[in-house]
Amino acid sequence: MQAKQEKIYYENPLLSIKVWQVMRQPHIQYEWHHHPECELLLIQNGRMDVEAAGEVHTLSSGEVVIIGSSQLHRDRSHEEKVQYTVLQFDLQTFFDQSTIPYLQYFNETKVPLTTMNYIFRENPSARREVARCIEEIHQETLRKDSGYELAVNLLIKKILLVLIRSDTQGLLANQDRVERIRLKPVLDYVEDSIGDRVSVEDACRLANMSYYYFVKFFKKNMGLSFTEYVNFRKIKRAEQLLLTRDMSISEVGEMTGMPNMAHFYKMFKRFNQCSPKEFQKKMLAWGRE
Repeated sequence: MQAKQEKIYYENPLLSIKVWQVMRQPHIQYEWHHHPECELLLIQNGRMDVEAAGEVHTLSSGEVVIIGSSQLHRDRSHEEKVQYTVLQFDLQTFFDQSTIPYLQYFNETKVPLTTMNYIFRENPSARREVARCIEEIHQETLRKDSGYELAVNLLIKKILLVLIRSDTQGLLANQDRVERIRLKPVLDYVEDSIGDRVSVEDACRLANMSYYYFVKFFKKNMGLSFTEYVNFRKIKRAEQLLLTRDMSISEVGEMTGMPNMAHFYKMFKRFNQCSPKEFQKKMLAWGRE
């Protein structure tokens, strides 16, 4: 049977997450599935098996498992009912200009996030901290108090920080540290040049690499090609302008170095599954609710 690609629908368009509680009957098994979002499962009651990356994780109350982006996985309940919380989120959207270098830790080109489950097995303190974050995120989305989007954003980043600081095997924070430092001038150049044409030739010079070596080096360390990364950062800036400035769509395209409207619309829809105008209307409508 072919694995199912699951489509995740975010409740709040301002937050690229979905979180909910599940009550599963005994002896129920899901088929293999995957989605671009990372996933965390927290067991409240009962026992459940989660299979991913060739490993079966048997979880009971208070235990957590993490599943990486687009990782095939399936799960099944044991003899009793199982209650658990599911948190799915798009990692990329939780990184801004000041934290973007840490996105490299989670690009999964070398270390699938599923590998990080050793932390939850070996470090009860880290497991409890992440479990608390998941519970708080769920409660924040239920209550929807003023500023809860900020609270959720901080809690997601807290989870990522726990993973980095609890990684005693050095699989995330210490991989290719020198290589990442070499890319910092390139990342700064992209941020400073969002409104202009970003040249791969200039990036090569800043990194002191040949073109062919640079494009491979960048993709290996960032998990995105240089062009994909530049477009991602430009669209993130466009989103910000659409929500904070009184500008036309064409002016936003100009301000983000994408004056060609066909290209701008294509890139925007790629990252948001909607046009810039639809994005703006949806976001502003949500803010008035």
